[in-house]
Amino acid sequence: MRSAAISALKLVALLAVAGALPRVLAHGDDQEGSMDMGGHGASDAHDSKPDMESYPPTYFTHPEHVTAIYVHIALMVGGWVFILPTAVMLSIARSRFTLAIQFLFLLTNAIGVFVGIGYNANTPDLYPNNAHHKLGWIVTWVVAAQVLVGLVGRVAGIVDSSVHAGHSEEEAQSFIPVSTEAVAEHHRMNQQLFSSPYRGSDDSGHGTERNTESLRSNSLSTMVDLESPTRLSDRRAQYQDEEDLLFKSAQIGSRGKTQSALIKIAGGISARAWRMIMFGYGLVDRTILLLGYITLCTGIITYARFFEGHEVFSGLAHWIKGGVFFWYGILTLGRWSGSFGELGWAWNVRPKQGSQQWRPTAEFVEGALIFTYGATNIFLEHLGSTDNSFSAEDLEHVSITVLFIGGGLLAMLVESTRIRDLLNTTTVEAAWPRPGHTYDDEEHAALAVPEQYEFSINPIPSLVILLLGIMMSSHTQQSMVSSMVHKQWGNLLTGASFARGFTYVLLYLKPPRSVLPSRPPTELLTAFGLIAGGIIFMASSGDTIKGMIHYDLDAMFFYTVTMGFVGLLMAWIVLLLALKGWAVRSERQHLSTTSKLHPRDQPCWTEIQGE
Repeated sequence: MRSAAISALKLVALLAVAGALPRVLAHGDDQEGSMDMGGHGASDAHDSKPDMESYPPTYFTHPEHVTAIYVHIALMVGGWVFILPTAVMLSIARSRFTLAIQFLFLLTNAIGVFVGIGYNANTPDLYPNNAHHKLGWIVTWVVAAQVLVGLVGRVAGIVDSSVHAGHSEEEAQSFIPVSTEAVAEHHRMNQQLFSSPYRGSDDSGHGTERNTESLRSNSLSTMVDLESPTRLSDRRAQYQDEEDLLFKSAQIGSRGKTQSALIKIAGGISARAWRMIMFGYGLVDRTILLLGYITLCTGIITYARFFEGHEVFSGLAHWIKGGVFFWYGILTLGRWSGSFGELGWAWNVRPKQGSQQWRPTAEFVEGALIFTYGATNIFLEHLGSTDNSFSAEDLEHVSITVLFIGGGLLAMLVESTRIRDLLNTTTVEAAWPRPGHTYDDEEHAALAVPEQYEFSINPIPSLVILLLGIMMSSHTQQSMVSSMVHKQWGNLLTGASFARGFTYVLLYLKPPRSVLPSRPPTELLTAFGLIAGGIIFMASSGDTIKGMIHYDLDAMFFYTVTMGFVGLLMAWIVLLLALKGWAVRSERQHLSTTSKLHPRDQPCWTEIQGE
């Protein structure tokens, strides 16, 4: 163990030296650059500030109705950053408090929308045909539709608090209470559907009254034995459809008059349609925060009047790529917190389940995203050029995307168990058992599968990000502010890659053995570097740099503000994930208490499902 620790320290020292080597080699260039800056004066003199008349007017500097736009921003940030994520976590946990938080968000968002409408009516349209207004209405109606579905479904009993993670559909149904009238109606329908002139051999004639246990059990077993599979499946399909109607009618009978309208609406929708609606409900839960993020980004773009005309391509290139790293960091923080632990993504051993279907590893997904990222953005930077000719800078960007394509493909190949099995062919053939040879314990141990095989250790995705950070930190730009901003996010991505490398070193020395998240501390550094690097990546676009120069904002000011924001954001994300865990446990405890208070209801519904 001591030798392994010494080897790990040597590897860490080697990685640190390798990371510092580019800086040492570039030190002479930095000195020349600083001397050149000294000859030209300060960075403000080097980056010529545009004339006040040449810079277009923006909402940021518009002097009228400033309070209204500030109220709009505060309400939207409070609603989409704080209230809506809380509602999403509670909704995923199927918490009984979901609707209250969702209505609070709708109220906050509605006030913000009305304030924004009033502001637009009293100010000139400085950004005609912007995307923020259209996208804002779309996401508002999407959330409103989801809340309406949740309201109808919960009142009708479709969205039940018992259907949450950790309970199968059959287990959840056993906790749904059913009234006595519904059970009697079920028995009547059961006799009509499954009655038979035959009786079991053990039926002596006793208990042939209506709704007795002997009649129900023996008639059902006789029908199962004697009917053909086709007729039986038809009867079961009819039985299941009428069972759905029975459940809805039971709910209508047990609810108050004030809720009858919503229950009738839910009862008029088929079970298959409800399954599709609930699938859409869950899809919105898992995508609405991304849509809200895009809406907030378009709001910032509209407020500062970025990316008009031909500059839209530069804005898309930087804000999409930066957004990818931003969400990649959030995903990394979620993995550290324990999210996706059922897939084995939380640096843990994947829990054994009834059906061990193939699931992609986190590194395979990272490789696929990197490959897709490179394949779809290969010519995006070139679209922002003024002519059709390829410059050296365009070819440089194309080479970076080719790196992403090759690196992503290699990462996916490394994660393929089939490819790794084929690579072991030579060794397996050499160690194939020979006739008459008896293996001792040492030879058996040598033929055992290494424990590192049980966990994915794939450094290729982090290597691609490391190379991108090194290239961008020394990328030639048109202004000093732009060069500093590119160097900042390049260094952050480089640091994130090194932190991921240290994670793999720790896991190689001691692979995880528990289904619980191992939470490597280095992954917190990885998440911080990716989130902060993604935000500053977005700020390195051409229009953003021009705005920083125009408003006398240096690169270090934006850097420090971003660091503070990322720290608060990561704390908020951890609190949200902890809130989700609390909601799941609270609903489970509430479900257990409810089942104890209504012991008669549980067997009734179980009996219905069992028959």
